[in-house]
Amino acid sequence: MKDHTPFTPKVALMVGAHADDIDVTASGTVARWAKDGAEVHYLVITDGSKGSDDPEMTSERLVTIREQEQRDAVASLGAKEVHFLRYEDAALEVTQALKKDIVRIIRQVRPDTVVAIDPTFVYSSETGVINHSDHRAAGYATMDAVFPLARDRLTFPDLLEKERLEPHKVAHLLLINRQASDYFVDVSEVFEEKIAGLLKHASQFQDPEAIRTMLTRWASLAGTKSGVQYAEGFVRLDMPA
Repeated sequence: MKDHTPFTPKVALMVGAHADDIDVTASGTVARWAKDGAEVHYLVITDGSKGSDDPEMTSERLVTIREQEQRDAVASLGAKEVHFLRYEDAALEVTQALKKDIVRIIRQVRPDTVVAIDPTFVYSSETGVINHSDHRAAGYATMDAVFPLARDRLTFPDLLEKERLEPHKVAHLLLINRQASDYFVDVSEVFEEKIAGLLKHASQFQDPEAIRTMLTRWASLAGTKSGVQYAEGFVRLDMPA
């Protein structure tokens, strides 16, 4: 039977393709877990070098700006640390090299819970949204890294032999998918922290009221489904013991 019991992880790893991905979708959960004593890490896979319409912006400057914005957001939400892999933005592919890099972070951080974007969400005809290809690639690679690659001792043996990174088994994988959510985190008490965290990404979001309206709508819909004011929803996968 599906387990819907709320829990607070001891250590959580939030995986996004870009700086701001987690803060758009799951930063209320980050703030809630951090307040409840969890150690929360972020992993940002791409360098964010393409995300600007400013004709004066360069990719090199944008990488620096976006990384600092993510560090500021992480600090404001109470998370511990952010890890950057710096793959090229808008060019992410599911490769063994990418999976290995994610496995390395999982074995370093040793989370009991990993959060990632659901790669099976490709588009929504209702809203006209196409899920960014980087999101899908990051989601697939993270799922493979969680199971079985981070777990298996003989996978990427140099991580064990040269880097002394022991295999690690993740207990919970939460996939971000608002359309298919079956597990919800009550973020009513930390909703203002969620908005403040996202507004740290000033290079991406310049209209605070539009941000508040968007996040309020999403959180209210999830809250209605779960019986609270504001919530964030996930597809919950519990790994066998």
